[in-house]
Amino acid sequence: MLPLVTVRTEMIIDAPIQVCFDLARNIDVHTQTVWRHTKERAVAGTINGLINEGETVTFQATHFFIRQKLTSKITEMKSPYYFIDEMMNGAFKSLRHEHLFEERNGMTLMKDILVFEAPFGMIGKVAERFVLKKYMKRFLEHRNFRLKILAENL
Repeated sequence: MLPLVTVRTEMIIDAPIQVCFDLARNIDVHTQTVWRHTKERAVAGTINGLINEGETVTFQATHFFIRQKLTSKITEMKSPYYFIDEMMNGAFKSLRHEHLFEERNGMTLMKDILVFEAPFGMIGKVAERFVLKKYMKRFLEHRNFRLKILAENL
């Protein structure tokens, strides 16, 4: 069996750790910082403000010209150091996203570790390696850069 796909990102943000942590778990900020063409919006669960451990959110968005929904649950949280969301329902076979925050001399190192598996057997494995890994990394990097701009301008 092939290993799950892992995407890692890191970004230094010139803002306090608590500010970065709260912006990263803010549903309104999430929908403002993702790619505009996806038309992502929260449609169920916690649909605005800060999401907390045990809560769920369902996002509706268009990816690869397909409108889809993804429901995630915050399964672990330790403010302001990390939170983990896991897909409960959606297009992936599985998806786990770790949001990690470290204080660095008054700034924040924000890390993402996204581990996922596509459906559809071997076709999904090919899509993971040649399309989805790069797509998901670009998606996270875009969102994190926009989050950085917000945090640094507060």
